[in-house]
Amino acid sequence: MRKVSQKLYTYEDYMGLNGQEQYELLEGELFVVPSPSVNHQRVVGRLYTILNSFVYENGIGEVFTAPTDVVFDNHNILQPDILYITKERLSIIKKLNIQGAPDLVVEVLSPSTIKRDRFDKRRLYFAHGVREYWIVDPDNRLIETFTQGDSDLQKAGVFSEETLLTSTLFPGLQLELTKIFEIITP
Repeated sequence: MRKVSQKLYTYEDYMGLNGQEQYELLEGELFVVPSPSVNHQRVVGRLYTILNSFVYENGIGEVFTAPTDVVFDNHNILQPDILYITKERLSIIKKLNIQGAPDLVVEVLSPSTIKRDRFDKRRLYFAHGVREYWIVDPDNRLIETFTQGDSDLQKAGVFSEETLLTSTLFPGLQLELTKIFEIITP
């Protein structure tokens, strides 16, 4: 991710941007989001397919992928790789974007986003009430899950290809990570 300028941007500034690039607004700082790698997109595609099928078949909400703008407030607009909104909270889905915190946010790590995903976005997701945050590490074939704690998103689990990922957001789903990571090109 590359910072665009020193100016602090607002929602109005963000919505007025035009061009071919994708952007995120974090604490008023505008960042260009680089195109993801093929492996990144493979992982996002596999995970989205599994989650979306489960959510649709059980009628429990809606799943989206980037680039979908999530407007947390006037100075924070992000495009998580995958996001999920429970059926009870579908009213935050608007015509142009999502207005408020999703129940689940998933970020797939890329070399240019590791620090921002692990620290900056994690703090923002906690502050705005994201219930679960998953950090997907394709290089190490792991998914770390975080849930709301007293003062931060607390690590709930670390899942590898030898374990099944479960979540209270998806009762009955046992996610086999071999299905997520099996197609990664070295």
